[in-house]
Amino acid sequence: MSNIIIVTGAAGFIGFHLCKKLLENGTNVIGIDNINDYYDINLKEKRLDILNKFPLKNNMWEFFKIDLENKNALLKVFEKYNPKTVVNLAAQAGVRYSLKNPSAYIYSNIVGFSNILEACKINEVKNLLYASSSSVYGGNTKVPFSESDSVNHPVSLYAATKLSNELMAHSYSHLFGLSCTGLRFFTVYGPWGRPDMAPMIFTKAILSNQPIKIFNNGDMSRSFTYIDDIIEMTYKLINKPATPDYKFNRNNPNPSTSWNNHRIFNLGNENSIKLLDFIQLLEDELQIESFKQFENMQPGDVQNTASNCSSLNEWIGFTDYTPLKKGVKYFIKWYKDFYK
Repeated sequence: MSNIIIVTGAAGFIGFHLCKKLLENGTNVIGIDNINDYYDINLKEKRLDILNKFPLKNNMWEFFKIDLENKNALLKVFEKYNPKTVVNLAAQAGVRYSLKNPSAYIYSNIVGFSNILEACKINEVKNLLYASSSSVYGGNTKVPFSESDSVNHPVSLYAATKLSNELMAHSYSHLFGLSCTGLRFFTVYGPWGRPDMAPMIFTKAILSNQPIKIFNNGDMSRSFTYIDDIIEMTYKLINKPATPDYKFNRNNPNPSTSWNNHRIFNLGNENSIKLLDFIQLLEDELQIESFKQFENMQPGDVQNTASNCSSLNEWIGFTDYTPLKKGVKYFIKWYKDFYK
């Protein structure tokens, strides 16, 4: 069977939505996830349940519960289905958790990703897309962040592992001709979101009359990006694999392109918003005022993120961002329906 795409992290927030989009468009999808307990397994299983019951259009959906560190199990799936496109969204996520459990990030994000690269090499995959993160910009203060900026000063182990993924992918592109596209996601929110991220944490606190912890005394901003926009960008990138930059100058190298089939793109809303303004949008939609508890900056956090997507827009022509007010409305409706 042709036209098979493997999506790792299929039970995760972005992975679930991407699988759903691919199935809606008649693609044959193989999902892989280890369903770990980093956050509520019930949420992951509900997402999977939707995919398992999805009305297919003569296409295929199969799911495998596999750890990326399990190279043999991974290779068996690749060998059986012979995918030509792979989207690696599986990772140990979260900045603050990396301070508590660093080994989880090494195993999943470094060892696991190296197994993905090997599986792609052995099975002659034509197109690999992999999740990076806006966290790689680390201590940079020039905003908006551009892919041509240096990212040599990460401020968390999570960010360091994501930067490592970009370097590993480039080496495989150079050595084995693997076409690789790195996706630097900026704060993604929306229905079926991750409970460890700010929109879910804040909403839960507001509805239960608990104080919201606001770090750096509220002096923070983020490029909150609605999930549907992220999926549309990723879907377009699946259909436009990385190609060499024939103008690449080795005397003045652009970190986001290469003489090889390797590209890196920011995937984020170009309209960054102050954290307190985002909380105000949640309050307006919930019609409840929050209790705010201002605290100092947390280790590993970045003060401001803002996405420059000019390279992405030039590559795939994406400019249609969901307005934040509308995105928050959709998110709150889902949250109330799901958590009753």
